[in-house]
Amino acid sequence: MLFEPFSFAKFDVKNRIVRSATYEKRADVDGFVTGSLMEFYEDLARGGTGLIITGNALVHVSGRSVPQMICIHNDHYIDKLRDLTEAVHRLDGKIIIQLVHGGRQCFPALLGGENPVAPSAVYDPSTKITPRELSNEEIWEIIEAFGDAARRALYAGFDGVQLHGAHGYLINEFLSPHTNKRNDYWGGDEERRFHFLEEIYKDIRKEVGDSYPIMIKMNADDFIEGGLKAVDSVRTARRLEHLGISAIEVSGGMYESGSKTAQVNIMNTEQEAYFRGAARLFKGELGVPVILVGGIRSQSLAEDILMKGDADLISLARPLIREPDLPLKFLNGKEKADCISCNSCMRFMKLDMVKCTQVNK
Repeated sequence: MLFEPFSFAKFDVKNRIVRSATYEKRADVDGFVTGSLMEFYEDLARGGTGLIITGNALVHVSGRSVPQMICIHNDHYIDKLRDLTEAVHRLDGKIIIQLVHGGRQCFPALLGGENPVAPSAVYDPSTKITPRELSNEEIWEIIEAFGDAARRALYAGFDGVQLHGAHGYLINEFLSPHTNKRNDYWGGDEERRFHFLEEIYKDIRKEVGDSYPIMIKMNADDFIEGGLKAVDSVRTARRLEHLGISAIEVSGGMYESGSKTAQVNIMNTEQEAYFRGAARLFKGELGVPVILVGGIRSQSLAEDILMKGDADLISLARPLIREPDLPLKFLNGKEKADCISCNSCMRFMKLDMVKCTQVNK
């Protein structure tokens, strides 16, 4: 099944392999697409990935979480982004752009010295920063920024957008009772915590129309006391399905929950697919496609996940950093990715760009 075509949200992908959004650190210092970034995605398209999701793209200047991230918060970025989509499309690839606001997981050094913003002023022990609580006016401004970013994505030729609603970034922060302590339209109970995401979705639809694919990456579990659990997230997913979401990628964790998001030292199949149980729960409750990410390294396991109906698509991140042509290698009989799950590729502050540090050792 891994190499069977799949259709959803009114477009087709040639196989069930998704490149999960992974920060690249290959844009220039102002966030414009570079030759290096284009080559990175051309290699993925050439390597056989059915659907490529870009690294996190900045929708508002208050949400810059990493240096040299792709930017889409201004119309000036459209032309270079169109160069990227055209390069991928020439190689018969499909490409979605991930839209993000970093929320409390931003650093003042990337925000002109300002403190990061969040739904509530909840101290983050991983960054040792207490963010500033957003005002009602600022929240609406960020919602509109997501809509404007989606419009730019459409104009730039992306095949759709993915909202980053996972890993402790701003959308996840509004959804999670751990980070959202408000008692107004934006928080106080589960329904109100959903309003921020709901309004983003509505604003994007207003900008791009009814048929443009809108996906989301969301936490099944925050892996932190007082945070979201899978049963909570499934209820959110049902609300999204009712709105018209195109597909849901299931993940988990945030900065302060440690390495739960990208687990290390995956040595055997029993350690792989660590969000599989959550994806199975989502599949049992939803009619929209479910994408599973998290430690999948073996072709046979990917096939088993699809055959048993635990997910509709298989999402890979770290393995495609090391082997952008892994899908073609799988197609030609390779069983397991070379990635050893050391997470060295994620130590981006020490690297000139995100890359596998094990290659050519």
